[in-house]
Amino acid sequence: MKRIESVKWLFGTITTKRIITVASIALLAGCASTSTADSTKQEKSTVHPAPPRGWVNKLVIHADKGKETISRNIYGHFSEHLGRCIYDGFWVGEESPIPNTRGIRNDIVEALRQIKIPVLRWPGGCFADEYHWKDGIGPREKRPTMINTHWGGVTENNHFGTHEFLDLCEQLGCEPYICGNVGSGTVLEMQQWVEYITFDGKSPMADWRRENGREKPWKVKYWGVGNENWGCGGRMRPEFYADQYRRYATYLRNFGENRLFKIACGARQSDYNWTEVLMREVGRHMNGLAPHYYCGSGRKSRSATRFGEEDWFAQLERALRIKEIIEKHSAIMDKYDPKKRVEMIVDEWGAWHAVEPGTNPRFLYQQNSLRDALVAGLTLNIFNNHCDRVKMANIAQTVNVLQAMILTKGEKMILTPTYHVFEMYKVHHDARMLPVELQCSDYQFGNSKIPGLNVSASKDKSGKIHISLCNLDPKNSAEIVCELQGTRAKKVSGRVLTADAMTTHNTFDNPEAISPAAFNNFKLKGDILSATLPPKSVVVLQIE
Repeated sequence: MKRIESVKWLFGTITTKRIITVASIALLAGCASTSTADSTKQEKSTVHPAPPRGWVNKLVIHADKGKETISRNIYGHFSEHLGRCIYDGFWVGEESPIPNTRGIRNDIVEALRQIKIPVLRWPGGCFADEYHWKDGIGPREKRPTMINTHWGGVTENNHFGTHEFLDLCEQLGCEPYICGNVGSGTVLEMQQWVEYITFDGKSPMADWRRENGREKPWKVKYWGVGNENWGCGGRMRPEFYADQYRRYATYLRNFGENRLFKIACGARQSDYNWTEVLMREVGRHMNGLAPHYYCGSGRKSRSATRFGEEDWFAQLERALRIKEIIEKHSAIMDKYDPKKRVEMIVDEWGAWHAVEPGTNPRFLYQQNSLRDALVAGLTLNIFNNHCDRVKMANIAQTVNVLQAMILTKGEKMILTPTYHVFEMYKVHHDARMLPVELQCSDYQFGNSKIPGLNVSASKDKSGKIHISLCNLDPKNSAEIVCELQGTRAKKVSGRVLTADAMTTHNTFDNPEAISPAAFNNFKLKGDILSATLPPKSVVVLQIE
């Protein structure tokens, strides 16, 4: 009886309140609230009475509302010439005993095709601003070597270059995103790279491409004008970079049917002045602006797999900050671009831990646990909920570096918990984002607290609704009651990613320690769906 009364109290409270758009999720009972441009006149928070005993978390899905599309490119990836991401990752060479197609490892391609990888960013990262593309084309035995000064001082043979990268993207079935060299390169160098790749007529660059085995040009839409030019890309002031961007963008030309989407270097985390200057000075000349955000590891231990609850909490608390960062950068962008013509491209994000013991510290090789899966899940939910401005995001990095999808060891390959979240969330690709309202209890550790739940929802073209839920509390399950407004549910199914221990991760000896499983701890009655989410879990529900 107490449970029924508490549910009635919740629905009574919700239905008398204003409707909140999805990017304006009211996280009540201690949860933070957000707002969007189309709801700026609404109150940002509401004081609610204390819930009665037996209270459960409450979610409303507005299945008949929502107008924004969750771009598939939000689920993009980033691969830099760093550690074993390219060499001994994607690239094993044509003579390798590891099965490959023209030197590109087959099992990695197959795994990424399973998650429908939409876009891949290359060659960096910091590496981009010291990479000279002409050294990476032509017969491989004649390509000059180079020193990777950013990442370990190793000598690279340049066997993986423009042709190999674009071959990789064709095998993956994804869009290429090329980041050009502004820090140590020239305007002519980047201009000629565009011409080499995309020009179909007769010219020195196009003829050179044909000599190197590619008759038809490629279509490459996405071009980044430098990377982190406030740091490793030249330590530039925003005013100086704005002038550099204007100059580069002028000479990056469209050839044939290929149309360039020009992406400016965005801010480091919460450097809002950088966004202000770039939007004011060159906003009309860009198609995208690319801020970066990494959430560091725990307070006591930076290890990816050896940590306690204090580090679990600290990691998730930092991961949640990306919401505030997106909203504040978006507010500045809205001031100069109210029609949202310039897209936010979060082309580097993810968890950054200490390297695995015994590995090169500049190779950034780290393991990947259930904690990282929660980081991925809540971050992707936040991107989904801000898809009116966030149109692409590229997790760092795809193979063997930072928060990777895949780890390799010789011929062995394992999929990480983060990979499994991307596989579960692929149902959101190009789906219509649905507005939601959430009331949730807090997850508290010591004197600090964060919202205990995190959610996004969408409706795909076939009419199926998908709800992705993260329970951040590692000890307590979460009962949630969901009201489905504007639809009549007939069937529900679900999948869950969780484990007994916070530190659970896949290894080469035990590659299936954590993977998605069927989830059936829910009940559907009319338009009310109730479920119990396990502790430390990512759950995706499908409603038909």
